[in-house]
Amino acid sequence: MTERKPPGVPFESWVDKQIHDAQRRGDFDTLPGAGKPLPNDLEAPYDELWWVKRKMAREGLSVLPPALALRKEAEDALTAAYAARSERTVRKIITDVNAKIRDMLLKPPPGPPLGRRPYDVEQVVREWQERRRTADGSHAPGVSEV
Repeated sequence: MTERKPPGVPFESWVDKQIHDAQRRGDFDTLPGAGKPLPNDLEAPYDELWWVKRKMAREGLSVLPPALALRKEAEDALTAAYAARSERTVRKIITDVNAKIRDMLLKPPPGPPLGRRPYDVEQVVREWQERRRTADGSHAPGVSEV
């Protein structure tokens, strides 16, 4: 819009005319969200970083201190290890997360302490085997998949 407001025309009238002209031309018809309801967070208190938070949520990002992010990753790794289909996969998952835990214990980042020790791989494998036996009676005790 390069047109300037003519002298003597109230600003509100001039802006209203610009909007009505754009509507007649269909300039608003292809905007994202056209025809959709307004978000229901309009009653929430104003947050200066609303757009950052919305973009992070849309892209699946989170901002956690490194120690908390690794703590969450370690919990997820343990869950993934218990759900793994082979003992080799269990060992790899736990060995990989243990390397990250040891690295952080040696070089602590700023923020809260990690509060996590490396997992005992053999203990996790035993628990994984026990869970498999309990869930599926077809695995004989002491038999492992490699």
